Amino acid sequence: MKSEFEKHLIISGRVQGVGFRHFAKKNAESMGVSGWVKNLSNGDVETVVQGEEDQAKKMVNYLKSGPISARVEAVKEVDEQGDNHQSFDDFSIIR
Repeated sequence: MKSEFEKHLIISGRVQGVGFRHFAKKNAESMGVSGWVKNLSNGDVETVVQGEEDQAKKMVNYLKSGPISARVEAVKEVDEQGDNHQSFDDFSIIR
């Protein structure tokens, strides 16, 4: 049986204005993972990736590289506190 996997990440660098959110959505949809991505006011990008472990880990690796026009400098995992786990049906861009 495949295991469910989730990562909540903050991605820093040149990641806004370079198509990063659309890159994330396109790859998430092609890999069958769910979650969301959004720009933060400080110039970072925040995302949650959920799905079958192999595919979700592959998606996280894609995010660490980003689209060709991006320059990812850091990827930080957000520690989740409590039981506020949410499941997502698809991968969306939050504006």
